[in-house]
Amino acid sequence: MCTAATYKTKNSYFGRTLDYEFSYGDEVTITPAHFPFHFRHQGEMNTHYALIGMACVIDNTPLYYDAMNEKGLGMAGLNFVGNAVYRKKDNIAQFEFIPWILGQCANVKEAKEKLTTLNLTDTPFSEKLPIAQLHWILADKDECIVVEAVKEGLKIYDNPVGVLTNNPPFDEQLFHLNNYMALSPKQPTNTFSDKLNLTTYSRGMGALGLPGDLSSQSRFVRVAFTKLNSVSDDSENASVSQFFHILGSVDQQRGCCDVGDEKYEITLYTSCCNLDQGIYYYNTYENHQITAVHLHHEDINGDQLVRFPLIYGEQIHMQN
Repeated sequence: MCTAATYKTKNSYFGRTLDYEFSYGDEVTITPAHFPFHFRHQGEMNTHYALIGMACVIDNTPLYYDAMNEKGLGMAGLNFVGNAVYRKKDNIAQFEFIPWILGQCANVKEAKEKLTTLNLTDTPFSEKLPIAQLHWILADKDECIVVEAVKEGLKIYDNPVGVLTNNPPFDEQLFHLNNYMALSPKQPTNTFSDKLNLTTYSRGMGALGLPGDLSSQSRFVRVAFTKLNSVSDDSENASVSQFFHILGSVDQQRGCCDVGDEKYEITLYTSCCNLDQGIYYYNTYENHQITAVHLHHEDINGDQLVRFPLIYGEQIHMQN
């Protein structure tokens, strides 16, 4: 499962966790502006905005989990199993959705216009790769939306929280926050009864009832609370660090989510995109050190993919 979030200080940030029991060989991948995209039903896109994000590259095709473009629009696909419904009618295959949007749209407003004529199809990438059931979060410095292809058609939701997990559908995730409106980062006062002398006995009791399990709905509530109450200064290091702490509130540790056959869902990687500067940050389950790849340090007008294998292995600084 996965969790995505936005965060804003002086710059705007966007990123996600990818939680699964194995990796497909993920790499930070830059797609420059003249790399040709061969869409299954829409022909070629030979010129487009440059992209950077996490992808599995197969047959020289970047299959992006999450990415941002040179204009500052970010997008991520998250599992939406049991609810995603794709069509047979030719348009855009679900695995092409991220490059199709990010290649053409500079912001959420332009993406909304493209979505009015969009139909996501159930075309698989190959026989070996099953169709992924997903929904998507899109964000720029000003707006955030969620896109869901369901039985009733394509639904687009404004996302005032700037958070997305998996199931249930986004409108239900958002409504569920009503159950937690009494939570606060401040210490509570006694409203239970004026006949009892109830007092706080620990710091942090204003958040009693904040869910701590790994279910998608609970992760949505937890990251929404953490993100909306987060405080950091405007520096890049502090902002990036705080973003990783926000998503770290739903980190999945090996052994806590048993999916059978001695396999466990873990947080394979966490990403953070500086949408204003084009910097892609990440860490992995095995390596907590934050690594950065800068889009604009490469030739974004080229025609060949630029790939950065992930750095694994814990980086420990010995101080003495």
